[in-house]
Amino acid sequence: MADTGEEVPNSPSGGEWVAIDFETANERRDSACALGLAVVRDGRVTLTDSWLIRPPELRFDWRCTRVHGIRARDVADSPEFDAVWLEVTEYLGDGRLLAHNASFDMSVLRAMLTAYGLDLPELRYACTLAMSRRAWPDLPRHRLDTMCEHCNIELVHHDAASDARACAVVALRATEEVGAPDVESAVRVMGIRTHRL
Repeated sequence: MADTGEEVPNSPSGGEWVAIDFETANERRDSACALGLAVVRDGRVTLTDSWLIRPPELRFDWRCTRVHGIRARDVADSPEFDAVWLEVTEYLGDGRLLAHNASFDMSVLRAMLTAYGLDLPELRYACTLAMSRRAWPDLPRHRLDTMCEHCNIELVHHDAASDARACAVVALRATEEVGAPDVESAVRVMGIRTHRL
């Protein structure tokens, strides 16, 4: 899916980034059933958190469940996205997000905000898939599990918290790989486009 975010200039300081990962219940982007995040501050992951989410329609496609293992009964008593988002916004700090294959996760975020009539926040984001391709151009694949294997990063794939933490660590490893002092500088050095939500 094409990234529809608006390109924006990078800010001059390293600051804080938050890696996020969504899992969905079915083929619809507004069916988020899990959200993980990992905060990157001062060159390290300082916090990881996750939430199960009751999607607006409690319909789980077996193909999605096969990927992440989450079933309707697992989220039946979970909070809906609007309540989860109130908690998540407390972590967003500098308003900079990371995601591996960001076009997917950002499309889910936009769809969920729209489904609940919530305003699009002032956020910008960068894709760690793009960072991986720039940092390790000779690798044949740059999927999250491939990058974790290459960089020796622990991963429980499609667990939202684990995926978010892995995404954050990939960004840090890519930063080291290109000799940049921080993620912000690495994004700039690698010529990675950042986008507004």
